[in-house]
Amino acid sequence: MALVSMIFIVFLGAAHPSNDELWKLRQLSKDPNSVVVMTRNVYVGGYIDRIMQATNPNQIPFLVAQSFQEVLSTNFYCRAEALADEILRGQPHLVGLQEISTMYRQSPGDYLFGNPFQANNLLFDYLQILMDALAARGLEYEVSGVILNFDIEMPMFVGPDPYNPLHYDDVRLLDFDVVLNRKDVAVSNVTEQNYQYFIPFGGIPIKRGFVALDAGVGHKMYKFVSTHFESADVVMGDSTIRRLQAEELMDFLSSAALPVIVVGDLNTEAPDGAAYQDFMAHGYIDAWTRNLVQPEIPGFTFGHAPDLRNTELNLTKRLDLILVKSRVGTRGNHNIGPVFAYVVGDELSDRILFPDGTYVWPSDHAGVLALLRIPVLGN
Repeated sequence: MALVSMIFIVFLGAAHPSNDELWKLRQLSKDPNSVVVMTRNVYVGGYIDRIMQATNPNQIPFLVAQSFQEVLSTNFYCRAEALADEILRGQPHLVGLQEISTMYRQSPGDYLFGNPFQANNLLFDYLQILMDALAARGLEYEVSGVILNFDIEMPMFVGPDPYNPLHYDDVRLLDFDVVLNRKDVAVSNVTEQNYQYFIPFGGIPIKRGFVALDAGVGHKMYKFVSTHFESADVVMGDSTIRRLQAEELMDFLSSAALPVIVVGDLNTEAPDGAAYQDFMAHGYIDAWTRNLVQPEIPGFTFGHAPDLRNTELNLTKRLDLILVKSRVGTRGNHNIGPVFAYVVGDELSDRILFPDGTYVWPSDHAGVLALLRIPVLGN
C-alpha cells in the first residue's frame, strides 16, 4: 500500500488526535521523505499589552503590578510541563517557539532615579525551564536559534504609598523567539534577525524577529523559519508594521532554493488578514487548507483569557500558521504534498490542575502540529 494511502487511513480521526493516532504519526514521521513541525506561542503569562496601552504614564507602575501578578498566577513551571507533554506526544523534528521570556526583578527599584542599574535578580528563564522539562521526559532537543526581540524594564508598585519611591520595584522582561531541533536533525546556515520596522514604547524599541535555518530531515533539506509578527495594527506609510515585517521576511526568503516552511504566531487572521493575503500572493500555501485530517475543522488558535482560567473554549481566530512554499509545480500551483495537521492546547482536557484547584491552559494560544511530505526538485 502506498505511504500516502496509509497516512490517509491512519488519520481519519478528529483534528485533536488520540494517543494512538499520535503514536502512528511518530511512526510515519520516520519516513525519510516526511517532516513534522510545530509552532507554539508559549505566552509570557500576563497581558502586558495593557501596559503599552496606558494613556497616563503614572498608571504604568500599577499596570506592571497587575500583569506581574498575572504572570505569577499562571506559573510557567506548571505550564512548561504541559507544553513538554505536547512535544513528547508529537515529537516534531522542528519546533518554533514564540514569547519565550526571561524575567528579572530589582528590589527596591531604581527606575525612578534614572535606572542606573538593570534588574538582575533572575525570576524565570522560560527556555531553561522548558528544556529541563523536555530532558526530564528523555527528549533530546537542541536550541538551534534564538533572537532577542526586546529587553524592557519598568517600575512596579509594591507598597501602599505611591509617592514613596522605596515602594517600587523594577521588573525587566526579555522576549525571544526560539527554534528547537530534534537531535537527529542536521541544522546549518542559522540566521537570527530582527525586523527593520517595529513599535517604540517610551523610547524603547519593541522589536519582532525571526530565526531561519536549513534543516536536514531524512532524505530532504528544508528552509525552516519561526517568527512572531507585530500584534498591533500600527500604520506606517501606506501599510502596517505587520505587513512590512511580512514583506521583509518574504524578501529574505525569495532566493531560497529549498522548500520553505514558515511557522509562527503571525498575528494575521487566516484567511482574510492583509499579511496573510500577502503571503498567498507570493506563492505561499497555508498548510491547514491542505489538511487531510477533517479539513472542515476551522483550526482556531486564539485566544484564551489572559489569566488562562476560562472554563469554555474561547478560540475564535486562526493566527498560528504553517506556511509552505515549494518550487515544484507548474503555473504557480506549487505542490506541497499531503498535510496532516491538528491543533494542540484547544481541548478542556489540555488544561493543568493548579494547586489552588483551578484549571489553567498551557498558553493563551493553541499550537499547531503538522506532518508534511513536500516534494522537492528531482523527487
